Amino acid sequence: MNEEPKKHRSWKKIQLGSERLKQFFLKHLDRIYGAKQHLVVKLPSLMEEVEFADLKNAIIETVADVEKQIARIEVIYSLLDAEVATGSIYGPAGMIEDAFEAINEQKGEPELRDLSIIFYLQNIESMEMSSFQILQMAAVKLKNKHINQLLKENYDEAKADRTLLLLISSKYITT
Repeated sequence: MNEEPKKHRSWKKIQLGSERLKQFFLKHLDRIYGAKQHLVVKLPSLMEEVEFADLKNAIIETVADVEKQIARIEVIYSLLDAEVATGSIYGPAGMIEDAFEAINEQKGEPELRDLSIIFYLQNIESMEMSSFQILQMAAVKLKNKHINQLLKENYDEAKADRTLLLLISSKYITT
């Protein structure tokens, strides 16, 4: 009974070597990049099916933002002298694919389809915001302020898109 409890590692003591951190960073950047590529291809197909004009405009704006985010991510790869690695679709891109399947289940019910689009785009933007936040924290250890700034810009755009979708959903549901 006099045993001292085991000390847990604290976050302060976690030491990630720069190469291990860079590998972590790039692997997760690959996943978010793949998701963005998936979105930029899939989102335009929704515009023809959307009933609510505000939602159609939000999708157009989101596609433009995603294209800018992709360009920023490509700059990050260049700054790290790295290339995009293809990986599993079971990450963010898999979530996007599942969302589009769920949206298609609402075919023939325009109001529910629009609401489903809003629902899943909100989820996707939230996931992207979280991803960019973690990558920003990791970028601090990579000691590259430009990378951190590019990630911050992507985070800010994802947050703005999410806020826009929240306002649209509020308007859509209450009108």
